[in-house]
Amino acid sequence: MSVLKCWTGSLVMLLGLAGGLHAEMTVSQSNDPTAAIGMNLTALLGQDREGLGAVEGDRLSAIVTPPVAEKKAKRKAGAPVVMDEAWLATQPAAEGGAEFQCLASAIYFEARGENLAGQAAVAEVILNRVASPSFPRTICGVVNQSNGQGCQFSYTCDGRADRISDRAAWATAGKIAKAMMDGAPRGLTEGATYFHTPAVRPSWSRRFQLTTRIGRHIFYRTPIVTAMN
Repeated sequence: MSVLKCWTGSLVMLLGLAGGLHAEMTVSQSNDPTAAIGMNLTALLGQDREGLGAVEGDRLSAIVTPPVAEKKAKRKAGAPVVMDEAWLATQPAAEGGAEFQCLASAIYFEARGENLAGQAAVAEVILNRVASPSFPRTICGVVNQSNGQGCQFSYTCDGRADRISDRAAWATAGKIAKAMMDGAPRGLTEGATYFHTPAVRPSWSRRFQLTTRIGRHIFYRTPIVTAMN
Protein backbone atom coordinates (compact mmCIF):
# COMPACT_ATOMS: atom_id res chain seq x y z
CA MET A 1 0.00 0.00 0.00
CA SER A 2 1.38 3.54 -0.84
CA VAL A 3 2.29 6.09 1.84
CA LEU A 4 -0.57 8.30 0.65
CA LYS A 5 -3.15 5.56 1.11
CA CYS A 6 -1.78 4.53 4.54
CA TRP A 7 -1.96 8.05 6.00
CA THR A 8 -5.31 8.80 4.41
CA GLY A 9 -6.69 5.69 6.17
CA SER A 10 -5.07 6.77 9.47
CA LEU A 11 -6.66 10.21 9.19
CA VAL A 12 -10.17 8.75 8.73
CA MET A 13 -9.73 6.42 11.72
CA LEU A 14 -8.32 9.19 13.98
CA LEU A 15 -11.23 11.53 13.29
CA GLY A 16 -13.58 8.84 14.66
CA LEU A 17 -11.38 7.77 17.59
CA ALA A 18 -9.88 10.90 19.01
CA GLY A 19 -13.23 12.46 20.03
CA GLY A 20 -12.75 15.95 18.64
CA LEU A 21 -9.07 15.96 17.74
CA HIS A 22 -8.54 17.01 14.14
CA ALA A 23 -5.77 18.22 11.86
CA GLU A 24 -5.91 21.56 10.09
CA MET A 25 -5.13 20.62 6.51
CA THR A 26 -4.40 23.27 3.87
CA VAL A 27 -5.07 22.26 0.27
CA SER A 28 -1.85 22.38 -1.68
CA GLN A 29 -1.66 24.87 -4.52
CA SER A 30 1.25 23.08 -6.15
CA ASN A 31 1.17 20.25 -8.68
CA ASP A 32 2.57 17.86 -5.99
CA PRO A 33 -0.43 16.07 -4.45
CA THR A 34 1.68 15.03 -1.42
CA ALA A 35 2.74 18.55 -0.45
CA ALA A 36 -0.02 19.10 2.14
CA ILE A 37 0.63 15.71 3.74
CA GLY A 38 4.34 16.46 3.97
CA MET A 39 3.73 19.73 5.79
CA ASN A 40 1.44 18.11 8.34
CA LEU A 41 3.27 14.81 8.82
CA THR A 42 4.67 15.70 12.22
CA ALA A 43 1.32 16.90 13.53
CA LEU A 44 -0.39 13.73 12.32
CA LEU A 45 2.12 11.49 14.10
CA GLY A 46 1.47 13.20 17.42
CA GLN A 47 -2.33 13.09 17.02
CA ASP A 48 -2.17 9.44 15.90
CA ARG A 49 -0.51 8.40 19.20
CA GLU A 50 -2.83 10.55 21.30
CA GLY A 51 -6.00 9.30 19.58
CA LEU A 52 -5.06 5.62 19.81
CA GLY A 53 -4.13 5.99 23.46
CA ALA A 54 -7.67 7.14 24.27
CA VAL A 55 -9.19 3.84 23.08
CA GLU A 56 -9.30 0.74 25.30
CA GLY A 57 -7.36 -2.30 24.12
CA ASP A 58 -10.34 -4.61 23.47
CA ARG A 59 -12.25 -1.94 21.57
CA LEU A 60 -9.19 -1.03 19.53
CA SER A 61 -8.65 -4.67 18.60
CA ALA A 62 -12.27 -4.99 17.50
CA ILE A 63 -12.02 -1.85 15.39
CA VAL A 64 -8.84 -2.68 13.53
CA THR A 65 -9.50 -6.43 13.03
CA PRO A 66 -11.30 -7.04 9.71
CA PRO A 67 -14.46 -9.18 9.87
CA VAL A 68 -14.14 -12.80 8.77
CA ALA A 69 -16.50 -13.69 5.96
CA GLU A 70 -18.68 -16.70 6.70
CA LYS A 71 -18.46 -19.58 4.27
CA LYS A 72 -21.57 -21.56 3.39
CA ALA A 73 -21.25 -25.23 2.57
CA LYS A 74 -22.42 -25.97 -0.94
CA ARG A 75 -22.86 -29.22 -2.78
CA LYS A 76 -20.35 -29.32 -5.59
CA ALA A 77 -21.80 -29.05 -9.04
CA GLY A 78 -22.18 -32.47 -10.52
CA ALA A 79 -21.88 -34.24 -7.17
CA PRO A 80 -24.13 -37.27 -6.98
CA VAL A 81 -27.43 -36.96 -5.13
CA VAL A 82 -27.82 -39.13 -2.04
CA MET A 83 -31.52 -39.87 -1.70
CA ASP A 84 -33.32 -40.31 1.58
CA GLU A 85 -36.82 -39.51 2.82
CA ALA A 86 -35.83 -36.11 4.23
CA TRP A 87 -34.08 -35.06 1.01
CA LEU A 88 -36.98 -36.25 -1.15
CA ALA A 89 -39.45 -34.20 0.91
CA THR A 90 -37.55 -31.00 0.09
CA GLN A 91 -37.68 -31.53 -3.68
CA PRO A 92 -40.18 -29.72 -5.89
CA ALA A 93 -42.63 -31.59 -8.10
CA ALA A 94 -40.67 -33.26 -10.88
CA GLU A 95 -41.46 -33.16 -14.56
CA GLY A 96 -39.76 -33.99 -17.82
CA GLY A 97 -40.04 -35.39 -21.30
CA ALA A 98 -40.81 -38.85 -22.65
CA GLU A 99 -37.86 -40.59 -20.96
CA PHE A 100 -38.82 -39.13 -17.59
CA GLN A 101 -42.45 -40.15 -18.08
CA CYS A 102 -41.45 -43.73 -18.96
CA LEU A 103 -39.24 -44.11 -15.87
CA ALA A 104 -41.73 -42.47 -13.49
CA SER A 105 -44.54 -44.65 -14.87
CA ALA A 106 -42.50 -47.84 -14.39
CA ILE A 107 -41.70 -46.88 -10.80
CA TYR A 108 -45.35 -46.05 -10.11
CA PHE A 109 -46.94 -49.15 -11.66
CA GLU A 110 -44.27 -51.64 -10.61
CA ALA A 111 -43.36 -50.40 -7.12
CA ARG A 112 -45.54 -47.62 -5.76
CA GLY A 113 -46.36 -49.73 -2.70
CA GLU A 114 -42.66 -50.06 -1.85
CA ASN A 115 -40.55 -47.78 0.33
CA LEU A 116 -37.99 -45.38 -1.16
CA ALA A 117 -35.33 -48.10 -1.54
CA GLY A 118 -37.79 -50.48 -3.21
CA GLN A 119 -38.85 -47.88 -5.77
CA ALA A 120 -35.29 -46.71 -6.44
CA ALA A 121 -34.23 -50.34 -6.94
CA VAL A 122 -36.76 -50.77 -9.77
CA ALA A 123 -35.45 -47.58 -11.36
CA GLU A 124 -31.92 -49.00 -11.04
CA VAL A 125 -32.83 -52.11 -13.00
CA ILE A 126 -34.21 -50.00 -15.84
CA LEU A 127 -31.15 -47.74 -15.96
CA ASN A 128 -28.81 -50.74 -15.66
CA ARG A 129 -30.52 -52.17 -18.74
CA VAL A 130 -30.09 -48.90 -20.63
CA ALA A 131 -26.37 -49.09 -19.85
CA SER A 132 -26.13 -52.71 -21.04
CA PRO A 133 -25.55 -53.60 -24.72
CA SER A 134 -28.06 -56.46 -24.29
CA PHE A 135 -31.02 -54.08 -24.01
CA PRO A 136 -32.44 -51.02 -25.81
CA ARG A 137 -30.45 -47.82 -25.39
CA THR A 138 -33.30 -45.65 -24.08
CA ILE A 139 -35.51 -45.76 -20.99
CA CYS A 140 -38.71 -45.94 -23.05
CA GLY A 141 -37.17 -48.66 -25.20
CA VAL A 142 -36.37 -50.75 -22.11
CA VAL A 143 -39.75 -50.20 -20.44
CA ASN A 144 -41.75 -51.07 -23.57
CA GLN A 145 -39.56 -53.94 -24.78
CA SER A 146 -41.22 -57.22 -25.72
CA ASN A 147 -39.48 -60.53 -25.19
CA GLY A 148 -41.42 -62.32 -27.91
CA GLN A 149 -43.75 -63.96 -25.40
CA GLY A 150 -44.99 -60.90 -23.58
CA CYS A 151 -43.73 -57.69 -22.03
CA GLN A 152 -40.67 -57.12 -19.89
CA PHE A 153 -42.81 -54.96 -17.57
CA SER A 154 -46.27 -56.47 -17.26
CA TYR A 155 -48.19 -53.22 -16.74
CA THR A 156 -47.37 -52.15 -20.30
CA CYS A 157 -49.37 -54.96 -21.88
CA ASP A 158 -51.76 -56.30 -19.24
CA GLY A 159 -54.77 -54.88 -21.04
CA ARG A 160 -55.55 -52.40 -18.29
CA ALA A 161 -55.64 -48.64 -18.69
CA ASP A 162 -52.63 -47.01 -17.10
CA ARG A 163 -54.44 -44.51 -14.89
CA ILE A 164 -52.67 -42.51 -12.19
CA SER A 165 -55.09 -42.75 -9.25
CA ASP A 166 -52.72 -42.03 -6.36
CA ARG A 167 -51.37 -38.51 -6.88
CA ALA A 168 -49.06 -38.61 -3.86
CA ALA A 169 -47.48 -41.87 -5.05
CA TRP A 170 -47.10 -40.42 -8.54
CA ALA A 171 -45.35 -37.33 -7.14
CA THR A 172 -42.92 -39.56 -5.22
CA ALA A 173 -42.25 -41.71 -8.30
CA GLY A 174 -41.52 -38.57 -10.30
CA LYS A 175 -39.03 -37.25 -7.76
CA ILE A 176 -37.24 -40.60 -7.64
CA ALA A 177 -37.17 -40.81 -11.44
CA LYS A 178 -35.68 -37.34 -11.76
CA ALA A 179 -33.05 -37.99 -9.08
CA MET A 180 -32.02 -41.26 -10.73
CA MET A 181 -31.81 -39.65 -14.15
CA ASP A 182 -29.75 -36.81 -12.64
CA GLY A 183 -27.11 -39.28 -11.44
CA ALA A 184 -28.14 -40.59 -8.02
CA PRO A 185 -25.90 -43.59 -7.12
CA ARG A 186 -27.11 -47.01 -8.29
CA GLY A 187 -25.78 -49.20 -5.47
CA LEU A 188 -28.88 -50.96 -4.18
CA THR A 189 -29.12 -53.94 -6.53
CA GLU A 190 -25.45 -54.63 -7.34
CA GLY A 191 -25.97 -54.19 -11.07
CA ALA A 192 -29.22 -56.17 -11.35
CA THR A 193 -31.03 -56.19 -14.70
CA TYR A 194 -33.95 -58.46 -13.69
CA PHE A 195 -36.42 -58.74 -10.82
CA HIS A 196 -39.60 -60.58 -9.88
CA THR A 197 -41.92 -60.85 -6.89
CA PRO A 198 -41.86 -63.82 -4.49
CA ALA A 199 -45.30 -64.80 -5.81
CA VAL A 200 -43.73 -66.19 -9.00
CA ARG A 201 -40.68 -68.26 -9.86
CA PRO A 202 -39.78 -67.64 -13.50
CA SER A 203 -37.56 -70.17 -15.25
CA TRP A 204 -34.93 -67.56 -16.03
CA SER A 205 -34.31 -66.95 -12.30
CA ARG A 206 -32.39 -70.25 -12.13
CA ARG A 207 -29.93 -69.05 -14.75
CA PHE A 208 -29.09 -65.69 -13.21
CA GLN A 209 -27.26 -64.57 -10.10
CA LEU A 210 -29.44 -63.39 -7.22
CA THR A 211 -28.08 -60.08 -5.90
CA THR A 212 -30.53 -58.88 -3.26
CA ARG A 213 -34.11 -58.79 -1.95
CA ILE A 214 -35.74 -55.42 -1.34
CA GLY A 215 -39.34 -55.24 -0.23
CA ARG A 216 -41.49 -57.42 -2.47
CA HIS A 217 -38.90 -57.84 -5.21
CA ILE A 218 -35.98 -60.21 -5.78
CA PHE A 219 -33.18 -58.91 -8.00
CA TYR A 220 -30.83 -60.74 -10.38
CA ARG A 221 -28.01 -60.02 -12.78
CA THR A 222 -26.39 -61.99 -15.57
CA PRO A 223 -23.66 -64.23 -14.13
CA ILE A 224 -20.12 -62.98 -14.66
CA VAL A 225 -18.30 -65.51 -16.81
CA THR A 226 -14.55 -65.73 -16.21
CA ALA A 227 -12.17 -67.02 -18.84
CA MET A 228 -10.69 -70.46 -18.20
CA ASN A 229 -7.00 -71.05 -18.91
